[in-house]
Amino acid sequence: MPQHREIRDLPYTAEQMYAVVADMERYPEFLPWCLSLRVLTRAKDGGVDVETAEMVVSYHAVRERYVSRVRLDPAARIIEAVHIQGPFERLINRWRFEPQGTGCRVHFFIDFAFKNRLLSALAGIAFDRTVVRMADAFVDRAEALYG
Repeated sequence: MPQHREIRDLPYTAEQMYAVVADMERYPEFLPWCLSLRVLTRAKDGGVDVETAEMVVSYHAVRERYVSRVRLDPAARIIEAVHIQGPFERLINRWRFEPQGTGCRVHFFIDFAFKNRLLSALAGIAFDRTVVRMADAFVDRAEALYG
């Protein structure tokens, strides 16, 4: 699978955007294809929160469940998720929020591949559109919360 990197300048503060992405249990309310998400474990590693989360996603006739380890570092304004169980060969998702005047610059990165070649081929067809739509969902959520 290809990787996707994106940088966006947004009118929301770095703390606001961090809060939107960190609030994983709300993802089913606004994130396309996310049917459910539950946090399985929560721990601290110094000033970093480490959570294990299970997400169920559905895209057309495909429904998959996977578990990720998510590191939330509010001081650095970085959130990173890494696949630990499920249909992926690899999944790395990283967000970094950088203050910019009254808003922020969001750095977004995702790299994933399914173990199943058919799922990889299907995901590859719509990869760019899907990733942009997901990133847009977080911006739309910030707009709904913060105006």
